[in-house]
Amino acid sequence: MKKSIGITPNIETLFGTRDENLRVLEDGLNITINLRSNGIELEGAARDVARAEQVFADYESLQRSGYSFNNGDLNSMLRVLAADPNATLRGLADAGRQRSFGRRTVQPKSINQRRYLEAIEKHDMVFGIGPAGTGKTYLAVAMAISALLAKRVNRIILARPAVEAGERLGFLPGTLQDKIDPYLRPLYDALYDMLEPEKVDRYLEKNVIEIAPIAFMRGRTLNDSFVILDEAQNTTSEQMKMFVTRLGFNSKAVITGDVTQIDLPNARRSGLLEASDVLKRVDGLAFVHFDEADVVRHHLVQRIIRAYDEHKTRIAEQQLLLLSEGKAAESRATDASEPQQDLNEKAPRQERAVSAEAKG
Repeated sequence: MKKSIGITPNIETLFGTRDENLRVLEDGLNITINLRSNGIELEGAARDVARAEQVFADYESLQRSGYSFNNGDLNSMLRVLAADPNATLRGLADAGRQRSFGRRTVQPKSINQRRYLEAIEKHDMVFGIGPAGTGKTYLAVAMAISALLAKRVNRIILARPAVEAGERLGFLPGTLQDKIDPYLRPLYDALYDMLEPEKVDRYLEKNVIEIAPIAFMRGRTLNDSFVILDEAQNTTSEQMKMFVTRLGFNSKAVITGDVTQIDLPNARRSGLLEASDVLKRVDGLAFVHFDEADVVRHHLVQRIIRAYDEHKTRIAEQQLLLLSEGKAAESRATDASEPQQDLNEKAPRQERAVSAEAKG
């Protein structure tokens, strides 16, 4: 099917740098877009062409209403739209406008990021599990700030296990807060990125925003709060159970972690892994899993994560092969020993028979 649509003022801003947005639409919707002197020609299946036409119409309508797309947001929206057949450009833009993230406009850059934000809105407890760079912590902090600014909660509590590779907190210089701060730096970074520094400092001073190690959560009931547990893969089973039972009235909790980067001693099982098994059927909470396709850092990070996953798969296959070969060798050894065992059993019988004949 072919469909021609007219060229409207400033429609070229939809195309993106070197027409990269058009390529996202072509690849995602399986259509061809040709620019003509008198219009834009869309070619493909009727349903896909209709979706592309709706994108152009929504973009024109949003422009007329004064909506401005920040750097990279439009490309991210188009990627989400291509991955989700039920998404529309206007719907994604309106969802972003409904959330106030301070001085930042935060748009999901993948279908899983969109599911993550929707899950946080709909559920009181959400687990975000996936590799580094997928936006788990950043988006959780953004949703916490949105809830605080909209007065849906009275405070934000950000917690993290103080687990380190190779060093102990006691050996670091300074006060307890000085020792802890380096492990909580990613949470500070997200806050200062979305709010004015003066506002962040004021919130921290008044404990409207509290940042602390998970050990400080013990014995508390957290009401009217948005609670985030970051790096949850480094919690023990006891710490995780303690944290998920702190939730009070009118509160939300988001637990984030990467199960491929566990720094706990081998003898102790990650509380996040256990929670994934124990809580997966509990009503009222949600699990959102990310993969390398959701990485929003340098494109090289995606390839690095994929390489580690492939390496892990190869190691697992080699271990299974060695295990099967070991069982096969053990089986052959058992089979080879059975005839000898029969001879050993027959020998005493023969000796007894000879002895009986001698006595006779």
